[in-house]
Amino acid sequence: MKKLIVILLAAVAVVSPGFSAFAAEGKPDGKVIAYYFHGTMRCPTCYKLEQYSKEAIETNFKDALASGKLEFKVVNVEDRGNEHYGDEYQLYTKSLILSLVRDGKQIKWKNFDKIWEYVGDKQIFLDYVKSGVVDFLK
Repeated sequence: MKKLIVILLAAVAVVSPGFSAFAAEGKPDGKVIAYYFHGTMRCPTCYKLEQYSKEAIETNFKDALASGKLEFKVVNVEDRGNEHYGDEYQLYTKSLILSLVRDGKQIKWKNFDKIWEYVGDKQIFLDYVKSGVVDFLK
């Protein structure tokens, strides 16, 4: 009887949507991309925003980064080919954007607009970014 229950539970796990996405290709069915957007002209605070964003993600999400479930990208919106990001994310200054992508399509995104407010307190900044990434990875 115990073997039958174990077999049934295993069968349910294999056919469940979340599990099958990993099993079929060995990779997640979606990913989160954390973009830090900047322009060509950058001040010390702009560099600090990038540094703190990168630190928050790389320190707290090593496994998600390694598995491909999370990516961190630094993008100069003034470089040729990147102009579309300004319109897509309604950018008006340096920004940290999280984007949830499934099957090559963006499902949702969020601008972490409080990074400017929190840049003066590193721990609050790191906690803010960490909390947001946790929410997106769920």
